[in-house]
Amino acid sequence: MSDQFHADQLPTRAGIEKLDKLRFRDFLRDVHKLDYPDSPAERLRLLQNMDLATDNGMLNLAGVLLFAERPEWIKPQFIVKAIRYPGNTIHSTEYLDTEDFSGPLRKVFDDSLAFIMRNLHKVQAGQGVNAPGLPEIPPSVFEELLVNALVHRDYLVSATIRLFIFDNRIEIISPGQLPNNLTVEKILSGISNIRNPILVSYVAKGILPYKGLGSGIKRALEDWPEIDFIDDRDRCLFIATVHRKEVESSGKSSGKSSGKTSARVLELLRRTPEMTIPDLAETLALSTRAVEKQIAKLREEGRIRRIGPARGGHWEVVE
Repeated sequence: MSDQFHADQLPTRAGIEKLDKLRFRDFLRDVHKLDYPDSPAERLRLLQNMDLATDNGMLNLAGVLLFAERPEWIKPQFIVKAIRYPGNTIHSTEYLDTEDFSGPLRKVFDDSLAFIMRNLHKVQAGQGVNAPGLPEIPPSVFEELLVNALVHRDYLVSATIRLFIFDNRIEIISPGQLPNNLTVEKILSGISNIRNPILVSYVAKGILPYKGLGSGIKRALEDWPEIDFIDDRDRCLFIATVHRKEVESSGKSSGKSSGKTSARVLELLRRTPEMTIPDLAETLALSTRAVEKQIAKLREEGRIRRIGPARGGHWEVVE
């Protein structure tokens, strides 16, 4: 380490007993071909040598985020808050899907990516009509942007990463502006500045899908050019906005077929009131957007109503 202080070196109040033994054991075995140390003294010495614990015997922030059993109990602010809104603006109370993602860095990454993928449209893209369809935006785009958000965010700012999905875009909002003299133009050209070197070093060992410093954003743009980046220095945020394209339907559905779909939605919700919009979309072999339109229409007609929140609530069919 250089003399410069980095946020991922921050000491925490977590002792090494907070370590996720299985996760750390597997990492030692798979990456370093080492056995898990039996004695606490050996374990601490190894963690210190690996830049995961401080001189006073506590896990540092990198150690907590990578290998603690429940990082959110130690650092509750370093999670991802995800919301799928109807339309293209933030609503204070109305949303279609929401979840908070916590745990070690890999679990947060996997859960956040799954949330995005379940809220994307599926398109046929030249496949047969009975094929399951491909995501409207390649998953690789979000892999790169989520790794970037988790690894390069400013951990000196006590705030969550926010993931917002709208009809026309997906926003990944990271706490902290770009460090030092870095600009959006520089990162687009592949120039980088390491804010959290311990996290970067472990991600490079396979903790997350990481293909090299400074190249992730360029790769995301190669796979999907419709991405904007904003370095918001006033609000101390870095925002990646992935623009969605209008999904063309295979043909105009008649009022009759739309009515049949409404009836199927009502029947499913009668049988299983806790079904989510992604669940309905999968069961009906429709896009989530098509189901959202049906839900909005049925709510407007007063035929269904929502009881409780998007997560943990249920639908009630009004007979």
